[in-house]
Amino acid sequence: MTVCLLLLSVVALTAAVPVPRALVRAGWPDREPVVALWVWQCLVATVLLCCLTALVLGAAAVFHTVRDHVFAPAPPAVTAAYDLSAAPVWAATLTLLLACGAAWTTAMLARELVEARRHRGQARAQLRERAPELPGGLEEAARGPLLVLEDEYPDAWWMPGHPPQLVVTTGALHRLTDPQLESVLTHERDHARAHHDWLLHLSTALATGFPRVPLFAHFCDQTHRLVELAADDTASRRCGHLTTALALIELNQHRGVLSCASSHRLLGERVDRLLQPPPRLGRRHRALTTTVATLVPLLPLLITFAPGLTALG
Repeated sequence: MTVCLLLLSVVALTAAVPVPRALVRAGWPDREPVVALWVWQCLVATVLLCCLTALVLGAAAVFHTVRDHVFAPAPPAVTAAYDLSAAPVWAATLTLLLACGAAWTTAMLARELVEARRHRGQARAQLRERAPELPGGLEEAARGPLLVLEDEYPDAWWMPGHPPQLVVTTGALHRLTDPQLESVLTHERDHARAHHDWLLHLSTALATGFPRVPLFAHFCDQTHRLVELAADDTASRRCGHLTTALALIELNQHRGVLSCASSHRLLGERVDRLLQPPPRLGRRHRALTTTVATLVPLLPLLITFAPGLTALG
């Protein structure tokens, strides 16, 4: 059991500190944002699985009741292989810390979901009051619920919910050409299709709850960035890179899209990326990266079940 806890700690620390920093410095995530999002999710899953399995093993070693429930279906040889009777003092301390961390994580996730639901309800109520009648033909063109908002500034965004709703201002309808409008709607529909709101809520909750953990801090920053790049790629594949870039400029020109301010830097990077598309990874390299990332979360499970599998063998 001691060896399992040590190995789980090493895997969790490796996935939480050096790997995220190396991934942030890498250049390929800009070329493959969808693959990069999957890699980040696998890293987060690895750390969470390490903590969860370590918590179960530690609780089984410290508390007899937990041990009886966890190992009830297992043969005596499996229980003996974990050597749960000789739990060191640091294992009890680690178990307590992990239990507190699990409770805090659950609280942060619940808080994020409650706040998001409240904010979404308020925003929907305000939009219904401000929106004029929907012009004929636009709803069919959007291929889904579309809400037109009276506003002189061009803007468009996606509002999560059931069903998801596209919001576009009259300023965007007047300024954007039909292909540009289609690229904007495609961008927003991709957010809805990929359920990017769940990723954003998860990354925000983890970064808020554990701001000093590099993995969670980088996961939050990169997720907010990569979901936009992924949606840009979807729009550019359908409507063209130049059309998507021009639509992005038209929508954000009044915000200073080409300025050097930190809040607008991502917009400028997105425009540059669309005007000069970076070379994409090869199909083999992309498949290899995805496969390796998928296998990484299995490490905590292999470490946890290794003593039991050895005893059965």
